[in-house]
Amino acid sequence: MEDFDVIVVGGGPAGMIAAGHAAEYGRRVLLLEKNPTPGKKLELSGGGRCNITNGEFDQREFLSNYGEYAKFLFSPFSRFAARDTFELFESLGLPLYITEDRKRAFPETDNAADVTKALRRYMQEFKVECRFSTPVKGLLVEDGKVTGVRTPGGPIRSESVILATGGSSYKETGSTGEAFQWLEKIGHTVIAATPDIVPLKVKEQWVKDLSGTALDPMRITFTAVDGRSVVRQGKILFTHFGISGPLILNSAHEVKKLLKQGPVHAVIDLYPKLEIHELDRRVLEAFDGNKNKIVRNVTRQLVPSGMAKTLNANLPEALLDKKVNVVTQEERKQLARTIKGLPLTVTGTMGYDWAVVCDGGIPLEEVDTRTMASRLHPNVFITGDMLNISRPSGGFSLQLCWTTGFVAGENA
Repeated sequence: MEDFDVIVVGGGPAGMIAAGHAAEYGRRVLLLEKNPTPGKKLELSGGGRCNITNGEFDQREFLSNYGEYAKFLFSPFSRFAARDTFELFESLGLPLYITEDRKRAFPETDNAADVTKALRRYMQEFKVECRFSTPVKGLLVEDGKVTGVRTPGGPIRSESVILATGGSSYKETGSTGEAFQWLEKIGHTVIAATPDIVPLKVKEQWVKDLSGTALDPMRITFTAVDGRSVVRQGKILFTHFGISGPLILNSAHEVKKLLKQGPVHAVIDLYPKLEIHELDRRVLEAFDGNKNKIVRNVTRQLVPSGMAKTLNANLPEALLDKKVNVVTQEERKQLARTIKGLPLTVTGTMGYDWAVVCDGGIPLEEVDTRTMASRLHPNVFITGDMLNISRPSGGFSLQLCWTTGFVAGENA
């Protein structure tokens, strides 16, 4: 039977950095990946550009993006954080740059495939043995202790096993979550996955008619049946099924909670920087310059390009057909209120197939996050998307992979 010091299961970001770093310590490391090549999901990230991390170097500010889970992450991030990611990839010949848009960081080449190539060089430098097209069938357990993994070619023993198989998003890349079943068999709890960073389905046809239109900055307020609300501001992308874009993706985690009560009422404010009285004054100025026109022919001057038809669809026909010189003050204010509150109904999320990230996985209480070792089996290490940690888009998922993979590799 073959024998290694460390076996890494999964050739994604967490797995590759874990394998390379474990090998830096002189360990004999084997990486097993079911796909013919590593980094399949990684190369889809950031629209093929790879949003590799976030350029927020204040540690507390960075970790605040993980919400209630941040308290578990101070220790691993003290070992390897965003600045370390910059330094590692610089050393591998792939410098990064930071955008003005939410401090997202990308490789200077804007090519996600270059990130995989850099990590493969890292593993090659320290002589990691990589076997692709090699699925793992489960953990090898002897006398209650994990002693390696089972493969179609037979069992392989190791002192330590690092699991980096990912969660349940992008199933077409092989992220099917089977490793959670292995962990359940050795006593771990698995929190059911739900789509976390995911577009939202909307009932109204006017939203779908705007498919392909992106608006920034907008403010959207989501309100549940019981009155609880979530307010977010940023870029909205209208689609054939509903709404997407960074603002929506990063709101989905909270909106999911509101959807438990039933469909969620939402309103979009097209001018979040204007108070209602300021917008009313702008409407009055537009009316003064078009006194002999009817309202429906003036609305295009009041809203962002391409939105006039949408606004008209949300106004009474009687108002639309009025000449602007006979519109009452109350009707004008109704128009302003509609511009600052276009109504829509969120009926659900788009599910796993559309999810950038799914939550769920192994609860952090069952992992020693100082080392990323299982508290039940100290020679098993759990990394990246396998951990139950909610986070926004913007580089925070990949940084979680770099951090947990590095720390696991160091301690394995």
